[in-house]
Amino acid sequence: MGSHSPCASCKLLRRRCTPDCVFAPFFPSDEPHTFATVHRVFGASNISKMLQELPLHQRADAVSSLVYEANARMRDPVYGCVGAISHLQHQVSQLQMQLAVAQAEILCIQMQQTQLMDVDGKQYLMQSDLSAMVHLTNYPSSSSNVPHEPLKRENPWT
Repeated sequence: MGSHSPCASCKLLRRRCTPDCVFAPFFPSDEPHTFATVHRVFGASNISKMLQELPLHQRADAVSSLVYEANARMRDPVYGCVGAISHLQHQVSQLQMQLAVAQAEILCIQMQQTQLMDVDGKQYLMQSDLSAMVHLTNYPSSSSNVPHEPLKRENPWT
């Protein structure tokens, strides 16, 4: 064991790192903060039990998930990564709504510029019809006095 450096877990827990240490493959000695965070959230005993119950080929993915969730729990102790996912879903929903508004405005502008005419020169769409169409879609037009909320770029981890 002279050349074998103890893993981050055994260093933190002040144990002797054995060759069959369940933590050693996933928590190298040069990353002590990673294990410390996971240990703070889940506890070494629980992590050990979880890893021992899994087949060897699934343990790396499990540790990756535990590290991700532990980091999320450190930022948001109540919701963890679910809070970040919820925030991102809300952001996607807002951006989809802003995209729909922009597409409706583009369509209105294109229709205003096109001035559809029939063979006799009659207008099919009048200006009042275009503004009615905007109101029917429940999207504010750029010509209305309602200010648009600018695109926001928020970091869910702050």
